Amino acid sequence: MSRLILASASPRRRELMSLAGFDFEVITADVDEVLDASLAPCELVMSLAFQKASAVAENNLDAAVIGADTVVVLDGKVLGKPHSEAEAVQMLRDLSGNTHEVYTGVCIIKGDRVHKFYECTRVAFWPLEDELIAEYVASKEPMDKAGAYGIQGKGSVLVKGIDGDYFNVVGFPISRFCREIKSFA
Repeated sequence: MSRLILASASPRRRELMSLAGFDFEVITADVDEVLDASLAPCELVMSLAFQKASAVAENNLDAAVIGADTVVVLDGKVLGKPHSEAEAVQMLRDLSGNTHEVYTGVCIIKGDRVHKFYECTRVAFWPLEDELIAEYVASKEPMDKAGAYGIQGKGSVLVKGIDGDYFNVVGFPISRFCREIKSFA
């Protein structure tokens, strides 16, 4: 395997790559994450992943650079990371008692080779009381997560069930990635 770079500041992505046994370095991409409402969710996450990977790849031509991005989609509306506690509360109220999709796009760039893919997982939430939402938002956990929750942390109590890849909801479809990266060996 050639040199691997993860172009992401996400501690969850770093942890999943490490647990899967990858030897990699982290170089974060300084990219403005603009949610283009004209794109379908799958195209949006792959576009954002490409932007992150290409920003790092231009100075690391010898490496396979991995970019990733995750969004939550409820009734066609894309929910990124909340910008305030009030926005986090509203996102969680909207998700309460509903089923939504989590899309993660991944882009791998090595030299002039570009490979993009996405994964989608459906997540059902329990109906949430305002008190539970307030306590969860006060924990600060939702503030750096798409859709204002982390399934792997305190947010696990919000989730009634999932259909698809659990690790995709965490923020990186590691099993699929392991299969896709083989073409870059």
